[in-house]
Amino acid sequence: MEDNMIQVYVENHDGSVDTLECPTDMGLSLMEMLKASEYPVLATCGGMALCATCCVEVSEGLDTLPEMSDDEYAMLDTLPDLEDNFRLACQLRLSPDMQGLKFKIHDPQEG
Repeated sequence: MEDNMIQVYVENHDGSVDTLECPTDMGLSLMEMLKASEYPVLATCGGMALCATCCVEVSEGLDTLPEMSDDEYAMLDTLPDLEDNFRLACQLRLSPDMQGLKFKIHDPQEG
């Protein structure tokens, strides 16, 4: 795999796992990559951390992610089923540190 590419793993709601190869040299967010790959991410606010419709539940690699901003925490705090492993995909810029990240797109209906 090229130096500027990482693999992240998307756990689907049926339990299957997809592998996404993501470039780390384009400044993309995880949300933008998910949208480009046609995953069901609403991202209503367009990546401004104003809606929480791009929330992901991180199952592996949470400790490799950058610290959560106050804005991201404030938006996540509006979710009725907030867990410690929730992050907003729009606030996560793809980086080499995210190699192997595994997550599920949050479904508030499941919570």
